[in-house]
Amino acid sequence: MGKWRYGVILDAGSSGTRVYVYRWLNSERARSQASPQELKTLPELVTKKNWTKKTKPGVSTFGEKPTKVGPDHLAPLLEHALSHVPHDQVEHTPFFLLATAGMRLLPDNQRKDVLKEICSYVRSNTKFQVPDCDLHIQVIPGETEGLYGWVAANYLLGGFDHPEEHNHGKDHHTYGFLDMGGASAQIAFAPNATEADRHADDLKLLRMRTLNGQPQEYRVFVTTWLGFGANEARRRYIKALEESVDTHESELPDPCLPAGLVTTMEGNPVEPSSDEDVVTGPHLVGTGKFAECVRQTYPLLDKDKPCLDNPCLLGGMHVPAIDFDVNHFVGVSEYWHTTHEIFAASDEGKAYDFNTYQERVNAFCTQPWDDIAAGIKARKWGKVDERTVQEVCFKASWLINMLHDGIGIPRASNTLPNSTVLPTSKGKGFLDPFQAVNKIQGTEVSWTLGKMVLYASSQVPGDDFQPVGFGSNIPGASSLPPDFQFAGGKAFDLPDDLADEAADTVAGNTTTVAPETQEWHDVLGTSGSRRVPGLILFLLIVLLAAFLLCGRERRSSLWAKLFGHPPSRRGSPRPNFAARLSSKLGLTRTPAYERVLEEGVGAGDFDLPPYEEDDHSDASEGTSSSRAGKAPGWATPVLNVEFVDDGGVVVGAGSPARREGMSRAGSGLGLAGLGAFGVERAGLVGRGVSPVRSRSGKEAVD
Repeated sequence: MGKWRYGVILDAGSSGTRVYVYRWLNSERARSQASPQELKTLPELVTKKNWTKKTKPGVSTFGEKPTKVGPDHLAPLLEHALSHVPHDQVEHTPFFLLATAGMRLLPDNQRKDVLKEICSYVRSNTKFQVPDCDLHIQVIPGETEGLYGWVAANYLLGGFDHPEEHNHGKDHHTYGFLDMGGASAQIAFAPNATEADRHADDLKLLRMRTLNGQPQEYRVFVTTWLGFGANEARRRYIKALEESVDTHESELPDPCLPAGLVTTMEGNPVEPSSDEDVVTGPHLVGTGKFAECVRQTYPLLDKDKPCLDNPCLLGGMHVPAIDFDVNHFVGVSEYWHTTHEIFAASDEGKAYDFNTYQERVNAFCTQPWDDIAAGIKARKWGKVDERTVQEVCFKASWLINMLHDGIGIPRASNTLPNSTVLPTSKGKGFLDPFQAVNKIQGTEVSWTLGKMVLYASSQVPGDDFQPVGFGSNIPGASSLPPDFQFAGGKAFDLPDDLADEAADTVAGNTTTVAPETQEWHDVLGTSGSRRVPGLILFLLIVLLAAFLLCGRERRSSLWAKLFGHPPSRRGSPRPNFAARLSSKLGLTRTPAYERVLEEGVGAGDFDLPPYEEDDHSDASEGTSSSRAGKAPGWATPVLNVEFVDDGGVVVGAGSPARREGMSRAGSGLGLAGLGAFGVERAGLVGRGVSPVRSRSGKEAVD
């Protein structure tokens, strides 16, 4: 099956669908290479930027035409995934399509038809693993999306694998997760011990498995606020503006828009003498008063909504008390874009600071629109369009209200100054109450990664038979909760990686991975401790190959320069060890070849004997040798020359001494003969004066 496992997952959102491809070592391979400390960690997943692809619009647009979702929407995504998963690995690769907000809004019958068609199309057009349609092709709730995001963030930060390096106090080593999209916002965190006991029924039980087969369990609180995403909040804000003025008013002052900007209620700019200018309905007129914008967006938090289960944060939604001494949050999506696209382009490595952020937003949003429009044309804030810029002031005010008055993030950080710097390795953590991120360790913080981490850990065999996944936290329960969500397939259904590799070696088979799916660290080791020796070994192989391919004369000359002696000649004193070794490796000129030159025959008159093409095929018996070259052009033809036996007597190329005594060399010349590093399987350098082949082309053996 090969040493790598692959996974394909599609994030089917409201505006489009994005495919992600992930890769990790087969559990048996990972176990065989892991140190005792690494055995206590989760499987290590790898992805690349070009392994993702997005198409628009979303799958929810196929509600009334489900049969079109495959050829018109999924086809390019599946083709992209198949181009990055090796052909022989496809049947072992799980496929997931998990839909979010857009599909939740479809009528039940349309949603079921689209999901059914997706599963049928994938099964009919690929060999990806889709054993259970309900598990692999589904619409996930916002809570599940938030939980996967929490897994992804902590996985990348190192809170799972190195808890001792992320001790925040009170035996707490994980990070909270905040996500804000267009329609909803999510929060996920592990409460401190006191709150976890007090609100145990409100938590999710999450179980993963490390490489040594041991379970990792966490109790996590996760919830979602529908209507609290940036776009939905803006819609509710505009509705409140309309209700706050007289119905006969056509111009609605909007402090969240820059002064001088006029837009329709849908946000389209109204230019003088444009088609929009003749619209008689209400218009928004920007006043550029950011402080007023913050004040008017505060009521959108619904802080006064009845709380049926104390404590609540906003919208009447129950959330256990957050202990900011140990709960440090990372925010993605709108939290990142709204804090970094315009207001923090020069210091992306710094954590969020309320005072600095508010000053920058206020300075920007109080500018006249004409000045801002000129800055857009001059690329003052990078490649941002007018629509993004005109909306950023509202989003900034909403983010400030959500973070500080909604969730309760402290406005001033009490942590050490150096804690505001982004970490450069898994050994450092985010110690501020809040920090917006887009990537960690160069990997996008996507909930799809969290889903695949769960699946990869489910493939590690465990001795406790406790499945990987999540469900309701039922204290004291001895059985799985009824809503337990399994992570994926079963490890014992998969072929054994090391057994497959051993069988391939015996049979002489090799698996070639496409260049775009193989990196140097795949060959040289993924961890720093293994990469240096691997690199040295690789360079030695390259040098040896170059040395052997540079020609007999050049090799002999170079050897003489290195060891300070000329090539050995017949009748000369017994050579030293270096000379004898060079002779055995075929690095010195043979006496027969030198005798021809001494007799006055020009080098240009020296010919190779005729031989048939099939004579040098090492695969004539249906098998291949680890010591024989497998690629055409690497094996060196045999010269029809004389040889010297062990006693120094010249014998003919076809004499019994050549066939019986000299065949002990046992390997061909060059890379084909030396095999891997010129060493036989027993670990000793092959014995003999020079490499020999029989006339049939096969290697001579004892």
